[in-house]
Amino acid sequence: MTETPDGPDTPLSARVSAPERLPHPAHPDVAVWRGATVDDVDAIHAVIAAADRVDHPTWVTPREDVADTFALPDVDHLADTALGFTADGDPIAVGSVMRHPDTSATLKVHLDGAVHPRWRRRGIGGRLLAWQSDRARQVLAASDLALPGEVHLYVHDGNDGAVVLAERAGMTTERWFTTMERDMSRPVPEPDVPDRVSLYAFDPMWDEAAREARNDAFRDHWGSLPTPPERWAQFTGGAFLRRDLSTLAVVEDRIVAFCLASVNEDDWVTLGVSNSYIDLIGVVRDHRGEGLAPLVISRTLRAIAAAGLERAVLDVDTASPTGANALYERLGFTPTERDRVFVSRF
Repeated sequence: MTETPDGPDTPLSARVSAPERLPHPAHPDVAVWRGATVDDVDAIHAVIAAADRVDHPTWVTPREDVADTFALPDVDHLADTALGFTADGDPIAVGSVMRHPDTSATLKVHLDGAVHPRWRRRGIGGRLLAWQSDRARQVLAASDLALPGEVHLYVHDGNDGAVVLAERAGMTTERWFTTMERDMSRPVPEPDVPDRVSLYAFDPMWDEAAREARNDAFRDHWGSLPTPPERWAQFTGGAFLRRDLSTLAVVEDRIVAFCLASVNEDDWVTLGVSNSYIDLIGVVRDHRGEGLAPLVISRTLRAIAAAGLERAVLDVDTASPTGANALYERLGFTPTERDRVFVSRF
């Protein structure tokens, strides 16, 4: 997938070519391909969880994450998902194509999916990614917006088969994200808190203000787009966010920094230790350089330690404009794994 000669001032519908009709993939080992419905949550999760245990054995996608996608108003699973079954009705492959709801700066499409490890090395993944690529083109070509178009695919380092397929599809690696872990038996620094700054646990009264702070803090981060209210509500109201472990820094009734953490006990089995995952760390742009990030991270780390959890885990963009990876290293985090992001631009 490559951009046409016309620039982004031309509507995507005039720049992107796509098939008018798109049947689901065809493969001799897959008896049935079809779009997914909400009744397929367990089938989808079965494929993804089996693949997770091979592709990145330290964490498994929660079933809730799959179910949440069916509550999103802007996702049409029948059109945007290909779910493959054996003749006996066992799910063996799934691929999705999801457009980000925000179109203020770009139209971004995210590809996700997996082939069950028992059914790999047969060409199923190649057929599936070809279908996803064509469906992504259709999504872009359906838009009359004069915006850049992007298609993103995350691949865990070591998943060589997925790397080969992405490169064959014409996608290129644009970014690396590193997973970092901290042993919570190590002492946690406790920096001085300036008088004008108040640190709080994440009370629900701050939900919308926190969304606004998140969107401001991540405006200049690679690949980030604003999070709309409905997706933020899924995150803050979901099963895993731990408000008691999360931290807000407030100045004059405004959130200026945050560190939001979650706990998924299923990850304890795969990682081998109890842990909390730090989902989001950010400082609003007009308060950067004031030492707020170490404040909120340190409070969250102390809360994680007080809860008796053995490890803190986060992911960081290796080319972060804020130098976040160096900060995390100073706070005791060490790198463990990596993911690359393949991108096609239009």
